[in-house]
Amino acid sequence: MRTIKLIPALLFFLLCFTKEHLIAQTDGESFTIYLIRHSEKDILSENQLDPPLTTCGIERSEYLSSFFEDTNIKKVYSTNYLRTIKTAMPTALSKKVSIQYYDSNNLMLFSEQLLNLKQNSLVVGHSNTTPILAGLLTGNNMNAFDENIYNRIYKVIISQNNKKLFVFETSFDCN
Repeated sequence: MRTIKLIPALLFFLLCFTKEHLIAQTDGESFTIYLIRHSEKDILSENQLDPPLTTCGIERSEYLSSFFEDTNIKKVYSTNYLRTIKTAMPTALSKKVSIQYYDSNNLMLFSEQLLNLKQNSLVVGHSNTTPILAGLLTGNNMNAFDENIYNRIYKVIISQNNKKLFVFETSFDCN
């Protein structure tokens, strides 16, 4: 008898979740911003100020492009560093959009611009900017993460006045 009462409640919950999810994908006021850190950089490079990606970093960047394959990304943003540009490039090429540069020294202004543009976007940054920007977009206080972490994807869903943050860890591993 108790199970029968739970079934309608479960169906109601699922219908509400599905409806919200569909609205977030179809109405003009809802959009999603993905934030990632650049892929693995070559720490042995002669150019320590702007090192290139390692072979693993190049592979991760291609993997990320395939990860975002079925995602409706309209804009791709990157800081003006070789490692972030090369991380963003495969996704930008697959989406047929140009990479737009942003100043990581003014994340507050950039977060406001992203919120005002209301477009599905990918933002490529750094270990000390990506979580901070995710926090600014959602009203959370977030800190930089360890420089050895490359597998996080921050997904910020903005729907009307509702802001949700999801953090994913990719399973990509190159050896």
